[in-house]
Amino acid sequence: MTREEFSAVAISIPHQPGCYKYYSAENELLYVGKAKDLRKRVGSYFNKTLDNYKTRRLVTLIHHIDYTVTNNEHDAFLLENSLIKHYQPRFNIELKDDKTYPYIVIKNEPFPRVFLTRRVIRDGSEYIGPFTSVVRVKELLALVKQNIPLRTCNLKLTEQNITKGKFKVCLEYHLGNCKGPCEGLQSREDYDEGLQQVRHVLKGNTGEVIKYLKNEMNALAADMKFEKAEIMRQKIESLQYYQSKSAVVNPRLDNVDVASILSDDRNAFVNYMMVSNGSIIYAKTVEVEKKLEEQDDEILALALDRMRETFHSNATEAIVPFAIDVTDPGLKLTVPRAGDKKKLLDLSIKNAEVFRDDVRRRDTLLLGKASKEKNIQVLEELQEALQLSDLPLQIECFDNSNFQGAYPVAAMVSFKHGEPSKKDYRHFHIKTVEGINDFASMAEIVYRRYKRLLEEEAPLPQLVIIDGGKGQLGAALESIEKLGLTGRMTIVGLAKREESIFFPGDTEPLQLPYDSPAHLLVRRIRDEVHRFGITFHRQTRSKGTFKNELESIPGIGQKTATELLQTFRSVKNIRTLTERELTKTIGISKARIIWAYFHANEGDPTSPDA
Repeated sequence: MTREEFSAVAISIPHQPGCYKYYSAENELLYVGKAKDLRKRVGSYFNKTLDNYKTRRLVTLIHHIDYTVTNNEHDAFLLENSLIKHYQPRFNIELKDDKTYPYIVIKNEPFPRVFLTRRVIRDGSEYIGPFTSVVRVKELLALVKQNIPLRTCNLKLTEQNITKGKFKVCLEYHLGNCKGPCEGLQSREDYDEGLQQVRHVLKGNTGEVIKYLKNEMNALAADMKFEKAEIMRQKIESLQYYQSKSAVVNPRLDNVDVASILSDDRNAFVNYMMVSNGSIIYAKTVEVEKKLEEQDDEILALALDRMRETFHSNATEAIVPFAIDVTDPGLKLTVPRAGDKKKLLDLSIKNAEVFRDDVRRRDTLLLGKASKEKNIQVLEELQEALQLSDLPLQIECFDNSNFQGAYPVAAMVSFKHGEPSKKDYRHFHIKTVEGINDFASMAEIVYRRYKRLLEEEAPLPQLVIIDGGKGQLGAALESIEKLGLTGRMTIVGLAKREESIFFPGDTEPLQLPYDSPAHLLVRRIRDEVHRFGITFHRQTRSKGTFKNELESIPGIGQKTATELLQTFRSVKNIRTLTERELTKTIGISKARIIWAYFHANEGDPTSPDA
């Protein structure tokens, strides 16, 4: 995927946390990554120079991008981990140690212990997490230990063993870290009350603990014990930052499907998620066009059945926003009102909202399949803005392309009725121009294009856009005049970046309203000719079919020219080199030829460079 191709899809990627997935043209998953801001992170692969060879290689293989929005960066981190383990993409680091993120477990046993673990065993124990930082988990457990006395031993504290007096209290009891349930000094009710406080803390209900720590911090500060007060402040910050519940990884959920729907009068958007072993491994949103005023429950039921079949789901439970009829009699439907399942459903709805907003934005920017009537309205707006005599049902746009001052080619795209007409796109090798001359190149390709149309008696476009400044517009007009086509079509120039429109002879450009549909159409045409031209340029360069200005110098061949361009990057840079600098790269004889070529007119007072 090129930078220009990415710019066409970048607007569809939200500024939200989540995971992104890169796919090849063969639909192979190449790479999974996490992001605090999806659009910025994905854009960094295309908007800056990449030093790493493997990263550059990855970018060249990317064909399309998928993403899943999460509630926060913490969930994105966890989702990335589960996706990498499930799919093992070839550009991701191999997780050879197979480590998993830590949980805090409240063990299913008499007087349950609370400790850190990486193994989830389905023995009825309660697991809270996962967590992305072992350090924070240990700090949290230390905090619990300081404030809520619980046992840490692995004794089998059955009621029978305690009654028989098999155990004696240990040092933890004498230090105040345990109330001695092993000797019957603490009742189960009192121990369970302490466990309930632990659950509140571990599940993020840290208000009372934070209030307690703030009082301690203030008291220490009042006693001038600032170092200890600072330790308390750090613990408060750690608690405020801490999150324990994750919507994307939850071992209590096992294998379930999740489906949600958003709809309007014409369309519905259904999001489907597959949860396997407590982790989201698939997330997909589809658009459904309503035909006969179908109800949401009908659409959701049909979509869920199709998705389960497509992704080969064998889950026995599906989480949905309302009751529906499904074809699988063994599928249990759950409509959650609160808790972990409700969080998953909310996340599914959030992804459906992002997809819906993207579709609507694409329609607004003319990136989707707009209706013919809507396109005509946009063209009428463009006709009025440019004061065209005819409705621009056919628009053609030209652009020159070269590689750092070398290898000139050109491209033309055609839009009919406001949509790309790709069968009418054309590539051009520059044939008559020596060296790099954008003006002459533009004159050549415009002349060749419309001479061909005249010979074939094909219809001419109503509007021709020249991507470039006044110089390229003037060069194109010369070709139009030579062909006797003046007045038969409107030709305008499009300034770089600002998308200002120049008319022949005007001193000031026309600036269309930035968010107007006419401006967005012009921008789309400009982006398309850039994409088409650059793709052709790269393909041709890779085949070695270019002839650059250096090769036009007598005595200089393709090998020497390529070596110079690889070393100095552009003809412009080579032009400024001394003969000695050239000699170091290509030898004295060829260096003398090239230096003489670029400095032939230095002593001529009538030359342009003098």
